[in-house]
Amino acid sequence: MSNNILIRKIDMECALCAKNHQVEERKRITKAIIKNEEVDFEEIYYLCDNCENDENEFIPAKIMDSNLLCARNAYRKKMGLLTSSDIVGIRNKYGLTQMEMANLLGWGEATISRYESKAIQDETYDSILRLVNENPMETLKFYKRNKMKFSSLRMLEIKEKIIENLNEYGKEYLRRQELESEYVCYQDPSDYNGNQTLNIDKVESIVTYFAINISTLYKVKLMKLLWYADALNFKLYDKSMTGLVYAHMPMGALPVGHYKLLGLELINSQEEYDDNGKSSYKILPSNRIDFSILSKEELEVLSSVVKKFKAFSGQQLAEYMHREIAYQQTNEKQVIPFSLTKQLLDF
Repeated sequence: MSNNILIRKIDMECALCAKNHQVEERKRITKAIIKNEEVDFEEIYYLCDNCENDENEFIPAKIMDSNLLCARNAYRKKMGLLTSSDIVGIRNKYGLTQMEMANLLGWGEATISRYESKAIQDETYDSILRLVNENPMETLKFYKRNKMKFSSLRMLEIKEKIIENLNEYGKEYLRRQELESEYVCYQDPSDYNGNQTLNIDKVESIVTYFAINISTLYKVKLMKLLWYADALNFKLYDKSMTGLVYAHMPMGALPVGHYKLLGLELINSQEEYDDNGKSSYKILPSNRIDFSILSKEELEVLSSVVKKFKAFSGQQLAEYMHREIAYQQTNEKQVIPFSLTKQLLDF
């Protein structure tokens, strides 16, 4: 156990000494076994000062349920499944109750309720939930199939909400699919993608991180920074961050599908023109990014990359990259293996 932290002191009837007095509410990181997998999770518990030290802890039933849900969510994250809060978010996105969401998908009426409170969904159900979250067109198909389970008024309200999501998120889904289509040959972890499959959410977060910390960030420089972030992460931890695949090009490493990156919804850019009419794309921060998708170690890698290259122009960074072993030992248009980044300069 570790990170034993005091949250607050509260007056309550103590479950140990049966007296009304002030007890400490605390939290700590502890372990649990969920479906034969050991996971670390944050546990809430209480301390009674009236009892011996080895018998002074207790957990009320309601808090125990919350702790168990936290442990199950830790398991979900470890296994790559949606957490209970993720499922709540998907349901709220369409303005549905738990029963309505289950009815929309043609599931048992209590299924969503169980997934949000105690049960862990299998991969098939998880895939369906991800699908309706990412692609409102699929949600519309479910609606057409199961709309008779709703009253006339709710049918109209639910349809309007789905259309609203289509207008807001449907185009983003198609843009993501366009980028993913470039990576059909890289769907398994390999030396070409840094032992990591494509993670568009991380790409968007990393781009915004760079845009926040570098005031004059343009497309050419961004593409090089992405490679350095992935390359340094691979050098340190044997895997890239994003799963992007990079090719050797005259101006340095360039991600496969780079021309589709700027089309992503959460990557803001504006076209600028110089005095000669030449255009360039300035990258702007997005205020919709949640950096919690990035680990502490990944944020440290990004900080190192910014610190080193913040003052570089795109041209200077390209020239610097030309000195890299990974660039010198590959030919033009050839994919750059991540194993070569173990010899990164000055990191």
